[in-house]
Amino acid sequence: MHHTLEVENLRFTYPDGHPALFGVSLSIAPGEKVALVGPNGAGKSTLMLHLNGILQGDGNICVCGTPVKKETLGKVRAAVGLVFQHPDDQLFSPTVFEDVAFGPLHMGLPEAEVKRRVSKALASVGMGAYVDRVSHHLSMGEKKRIAIATVLSMDPEILALDEPTAGLDPRARRGLINLLRDLPQTILASTHDLHFVRDLFPRTIIMDGGRVVANGPTESILHDTALLEAHGLEKP
Repeated sequence: MHHTLEVENLRFTYPDGHPALFGVSLSIAPGEKVALVGPNGAGKSTLMLHLNGILQGDGNICVCGTPVKKETLGKVRAAVGLVFQHPDDQLFSPTVFEDVAFGPLHMGLPEAEVKRRVSKALASVGMGAYVDRVSHHLSMGEKKRIAIATVLSMDPEILALDEPTAGLDPRARRGLINLLRDLPQTILASTHDLHFVRDLFPRTIIMDGGRVVANGPTESILHDTALLEAHGLEKP
């Protein structure tokens, strides 16, 4: 079976000598929505940063059949839309339009296609009316949606989301869940929010200490109180 994402025996040590990943392996099928949970320092963010080559460790990562290495980074980054926990790390242009157009412009697409992609991306996150707004004046929930639109405009196969519900009020959080549920992309989301996991993700992977310690149906994992407690997670 062709997987959208395949990670095999990934190991990574930070330049300061701090080891973060010890042989992580996982695979995600096309269209699957998978949650990545675990305590702080489990290696979740480190893993996410490998998916589009921001970090490069030992082991193999394949995205849509393409191995992640220096010479394939352009192709890989078009396929993996990485959405950071803090939208201000992603939004740096004067207007929402320019932020969402940034990726397609850098891909060298013609102006008409860039505009089409921006409209489509903003519509899919329910932010069509915000095209001329100034990004840094928006609420946290609005910024998260725009940050997702900045990667959707690249037409990625995979969305990799780091703590997508962090900092959101209940209404914005519910809106985000509905938005992600309707997206056709394969989604991997790193999160501490187990209610979010239960509401949206059929499969859950638990990481702890730089390793995958559980990988299975969300329902069984969230019912396993001993497993959750062993890895610093509270049953939702």
